[in-house]
Amino acid sequence: EVDDLMIRRFLRARDMDIEKASTLFLKYVAWKKSVLPKGHIPESEIANDLSHKKVCMQGHDKMGRPIVVAFGNRHNPSKGNPDEFKRFVVYTLEKICARMPRGEEKFTAIGDLQGWGYSNCDIRGYLAALSTLQDCYPERLGKLYIVHAPYIFMTAWKVVYPFIDTNTKKKIVFVENKKLTATLLEDIDETQLPDIYGGKMPLTPIQDS
Repeated sequence: EVDDLMIRRFLRARDMDIEKASTLFLKYVAWKKSVLPKGHIPESEIANDLSHKKVCMQGHDKMGRPIVVAFGNRHNPSKGNPDEFKRFVVYTLEKICARMPRGEEKFTAIGDLQGWGYSNCDIRGYLAALSTLQDCYPERLGKLYIVHAPYIFMTAWKVVYPFIDTNTKKKIVFVENKKLTATLLEDIDETQLPDIYGGKMPLTPIQDS
């Protein structure tokens, strides 16, 4: 299962420090045995999170990286289960990695926060998802566009931001509404851009992709 590309991702995530990368990798191996004993997350274990269609996936950007769209206002922690959400995050990342063309290591994400409010705020969930991404899928994120971010979201952002590592911070872009379509078209062809952002690709829930 472990190829040279994976080893290099862990090294890059720790700025080529072999000792730190080895520690991170061994932690990942133990995590995978515990969280993915079957090699995948059964959809029956995350039925609630899937039913809200929080994440959609379709198309590729101009570099061939799969595109995933996550809707913040479809996540309501009071109606969910924290452990199920963690499994849902792993399911999502595994699905994304499976969609990557041969030789491609990264994905492009759009975090859509239109309609996001305090009922959607889930700091523990965000930190758990961030930890999973950074520690277990290092160097997988190519770029994250945050769109339609309401002012009240910045309160949550200030709490989460210190936990984002330096390499990940460089990949996050807040997009102004008036420049939304133009900004996304810089990296995504119109035929691959989701139709809700002015493109021609219909959204597909991740479980159906």
